[in-house]
Amino acid sequence: MLVSSITLYGIPNCQTVKKARDWLTMHQITYTFYDFKKQGVNADLLNSWLSQVGIEQLINPSGMTFRNLSDSQKQDAQVASSAIGLMIQNPSMIKRPILDDSKQIYLGFKEDVYQSVFKKS
Repeated sequence: MLVSSITLYGIPNCQTVKKARDWLTMHQITYTFYDFKKQGVNADLLNSWLSQVGIEQLINPSGMTFRNLSDSQKQDAQVASSAIGLMIQNPSMIKRPILDDSKQIYLGFKEDVYQSVFKKS
């Protein structure tokens, strides 16, 4: 498997991201980790994700970053065009981790989903 074919997006100190990274390592799956808090996200990447999932799936409304937004920002986050700017400024409001296998993205970490994605053929 090529290193660049699997990318895991997230923040290293997030517990769910840690679980996903541990699972990938334990199953000897080579991946690239992209820390979107340090490396940032851009509109092209966000639009790519939004072409696969809805804005309501991409944003984590239970996270502290989202909860600390003003009421008007929370309203803006419901519309993809304005949510993109908010996510660029506040990448921690993006649901994580995001696993990209170069064909599809998977939000969050669910062991059964990862097993299905990486099942041996």
